[in-house]
Amino acid sequence: MSDSQIPVTVLTGYLGAGKTTLLNRILSENHGRKFAVVINEFGELGVDNDLVVDADEEVFEMNNGCICCTVRGDLIRIIGGLMKRKGKFDGIIVETTGLADPAPVAQTFFVDDDVKRATKLDAIVTVVDAKHLPARLKDSSEAQEQIAFADIIVLNKMDLVSPAEADEVEALIKQINPYAEIRRSTKSDVPLDAVIGRDAFNLARILEKEPEFLSGEDHHEHDSEVNSVSFEVSKPVDAEKFNAWISQLLQTKGQDLLRTKGILHYAGDKRRFAFQAVHMIADGDYIGEVKEGDPRRSKIVFIGRDLNRPQLRRGFEACQVDA
Repeated sequence: MSDSQIPVTVLTGYLGAGKTTLLNRILSENHGRKFAVVINEFGELGVDNDLVVDADEEVFEMNNGCICCTVRGDLIRIIGGLMKRKGKFDGIIVETTGLADPAPVAQTFFVDDDVKRATKLDAIVTVVDAKHLPARLKDSSEAQEQIAFADIIVLNKMDLVSPAEADEVEALIKQINPYAEIRRSTKSDVPLDAVIGRDAFNLARILEKEPEFLSGEDHHEHDSEVNSVSFEVSKPVDAEKFNAWISQLLQTKGQDLLRTKGILHYAGDKRRFAFQAVHMIADGDYIGEVKEGDPRRSKIVFIGRDLNRPQLRRGFEACQVDA
């Protein structure tokens, strides 16, 4: 992230999980930082704004625009207004409605050039109710999608479950998204630096800490609607082949692909390319040269619904340069 970009934290989670409690903790802590807060609430009348602590923050509401493009339009307008008062705050926190996946919000930071220049998506933080998650995963696709999108998961209400139950819930989360960092909490009591300023949406940062982040195959067998698969190839990737393949894939299967992340080694280039997409909106950038002695292996992970593992594997392997 450049110094001129404002970091944005997207805070999501199912109804009653503890999102507003976490937001209040962030705003109440003595951290010396100032945040602009954007609340996307479902329905014509907003109440979440009244639940937010009376802190010295800018709070904006986006009502009646849950799972649709109006969210993106409202958010673009709000951020545009905030950028005119640049320097008055250190970050933006967007709290999504508990009834939606965070896709429309996340896509904003890919699809609008002005927003992309002015801000940087720092992390998608999902708050999960440890007591009720197993039931929610059975009756709500939104609960699954919120976990699938997450970079950081706050496993909340630990005081309501036994250690064994907590382990079982964590295993369910890892089945859906084995790549997110999980923080256990009671009443959303997590350190500020666990959720703010993480640069967790940045693949380069993740790989510095966890070189094997994208390695290996899918690690589980389960019948959840949302799951993940990952692949690795040893030959350099042909950039034109990959772009043609991934463009077609996102165009035809983008609604089912919640998150796509990859680190690619293009033929004839010493740099690594970090690719990521939210549904059909893709983005990517070079993240530095391969270190001396490191293998030039390309890796990609898909998190989504109804993933055709053999087909995805064949498609990715076909992007390699000819021997």
